[in-house]
Amino acid sequence: MAASPQEHPLVLTRTGAVARLRLDRPALHNAFDAGLIAALTATLEQVAADDAVRAVVLEGSGASFSAGADLNWMRGMASASEAANREDALALARLMRTLDELPKPTIARVHGAAFGGGVGLVACCDIAIGVPEAKFGLTESKLGLLPAVISPYVIAAIGPREARRWFATAEIFDAATALRIGLLHEVVAAEALDAAVERQLALLLKAGPRAAAGAKRLVARVAHGADRDQLDADNADLIAGLRVSPEGQEGLSAFLDKRTPRWATKE
Repeated sequence: MAASPQEHPLVLTRTGAVARLRLDRPALHNAFDAGLIAALTATLEQVAADDAVRAVVLEGSGASFSAGADLNWMRGMASASEAANREDALALARLMRTLDELPKPTIARVHGAAFGGGVGLVACCDIAIGVPEAKFGLTESKLGLLPAVISPYVIAAIGPREARRWFATAEIFDAATALRIGLLHEVVAAEALDAAVERQLALLLKAGPRAAAGAKRLVARVAHGADRDQLDADNADLIAGLRVSPEGQEGLSAFLDKRTPRWATKE
């Protein structure tokens, strides 16, 4: 899987089992437009289908992670019909859902500001690591709008109580606040950011690929409040299937034999 051409709004690179997706509109602070949304969605779908990819890092070029919506794109949508706006919103919804449900563990490397849809991307990733200088904002209400499309993922990350505040006030908040409310998992100095991401990748690559991919599906099913009897049955089926699978057999054998499982990799 080669790197995308430099003129594209997204750069994809591969290092061993890790795919890195870099938003690449630095002059526009990696702001969203239809082209970036389409490119990121298509690339995520490509990565999802690649069995050689074990983990994904999402990052941005330039000073920002992602500043949300591109102003020219917003201007165009403001003059478009309601039907066109609905189609546009559905494209963004597809992107967020694709990232949220990606069958690979994902890490958001947040080196700078994330606003609007950028916050949505962070919330959709399984692990989010940022620097103290990063700023965050759900600023749509300043425009008479709401972060509707990204709301399922942001609310899942920070909870309803926090969401009610930040959705309504559009206030900018810092990395320490993002950590406190659950949008970030870790805040590290800028010079330590790459090392922190690599630590998480090393842990992910020691996990069984099937188990790592299934972790988010398990969490989603439990969190969505399924019928308890059905949940117990589904979870029993899940663990039974994992125990007798080749991956589960290898993991248990490696543990009992005090050796490294065959799937573990440093890349």
